[in-house]
Amino acid sequence: MKEPWRLSATELQRGYREGSLTPLEAARACLARLEVVNPKINAVVARRDGPFMEEAEAATERFARGTPLSPLDGIPLSVKDSLYTRDLPTTWGCPALRDHATGQDEFAVARARAAGALVIGKTNVPEFALEGYTGNPIFGVTRNPWNPALTPGGSSGGAVASVAAGITPLAIGQDGGGSIRRPASHTGLVGLKPTLSAVPREHVLPSLLLDFEVIGPLARTVADARLLFEVMRGPAAVDRSSLAAAHAAARQRPGRALRILYVERFGAAPLDPQIATSVRQAVQRLAALGHEVREGPLPLDLDFYAQAWPQIGQAGLAQLFDRHPDWARYASPKYLAMADQGRGIPAARLWQILEEVKRLRRDSVALFEATDVIVLPAAAALPWQAEEAFPTRIDGQEVGPRGHAVYTGWVNAAGLPGLALPCEPSSEGLPIGLQLIGPYGADDLLLDLGEAYEATWPWAERWPSL
Repeated sequence: MKEPWRLSATELQRGYREGSLTPLEAARACLARLEVVNPKINAVVARRDGPFMEEAEAATERFARGTPLSPLDGIPLSVKDSLYTRDLPTTWGCPALRDHATGQDEFAVARARAAGALVIGKTNVPEFALEGYTGNPIFGVTRNPWNPALTPGGSSGGAVASVAAGITPLAIGQDGGGSIRRPASHTGLVGLKPTLSAVPREHVLPSLLLDFEVIGPLARTVADARLLFEVMRGPAAVDRSSLAAAHAAARQRPGRALRILYVERFGAAPLDPQIATSVRQAVQRLAALGHEVREGPLPLDLDFYAQAWPQIGQAGLAQLFDRHPDWARYASPKYLAMADQGRGIPAARLWQILEEVKRLRRDSVALFEATDVIVLPAAAALPWQAEEAFPTRIDGQEVGPRGHAVYTGWVNAAGLPGLALPCEPSSEGLPIGLQLIGPYGADDLLLDLGEAYEATWPWAERWPSL
């Protein structure tokens, strides 16, 4: 039998039911693995060893009685340090919030705990979770288990590093512009950015990206991602928009071959050639499943967001610092400068951005009238140096801060679901990922397609040699 830390959540669940393994044994194995690998990658930055083991013992007793709380009962997971947890600080990577604790759980975290999940601790984020790498003044830099000199991406970098290294089989992440999907692609994981409001939000840090930020699962397999998603999803009165998401999710899945559009490039934006080759091979695997695949440009006008995206974050920081001047006092100069830029943005411009977001969401409906799923690279670049916020060159071309991230942010603005899946690794052995994008509410459709793809080309036994 494999070491318990190597088991997927669904394998752990099977072992618990059959009596070949207990949650207590799995918890001990996860803590032992954390001790070995976390000093090398700096993924978990806050621990709760005592309560974690006590909860594992309680889960073990429930299985002994035959009364588990849910399929997630006794499964270890980590929580991103931008989500509130009732018994650990939520620092957001900001020195002013080093001891920030509200005594509350983010809604999705509360649902996971109620289902019996074992929270091992919190995972590292960049300051204010606004970067595509992971490092902050409190906890330092998080490193990629596949090559510790490189970044796992961000802002869910600690979350993906913890799962890729075997600390836990699951992690709860957050995606405001690709922060689940790109890190998943950099570490060989499955990452679901759910439909807007499929997972209700309550007890949250102030939003810096309008309503773009959603909570989603990170895992080694599609089945594991679905397991965690099923527990976190579903309507709740505290978040009325979740009612619309639940209604959309109830639509019948197509009982036919899917119409898939493969979009390799966004205009002249550069793409690493190895990523292009790897994703194209994966698209061929999707076609081999019997689906209708065509290639072409994305039939949406996204030029507006090239300038608007940084302005959204700038305005978000401006309002945050005006509301919490004590948080600004300890913020890094970069974010103070961004907030100053945000204060100079006219109200008319913010109104225009809101109107453009509405237009994109309307246009996205028409986008899926002749298409069921869109396939894109998850990131334009391979992992880069761990201490650097972004790669400055891709395929020989100079790029700015979001050059590596061109494929993801529009999905958040449109409120659509996106599922990151591993592809063939690079020649250096670095992970590469694609993303499946579906219409509003089509999370289950993407998970179904992801499972079918995974069955033809499994990846769960591919481990970094830490």
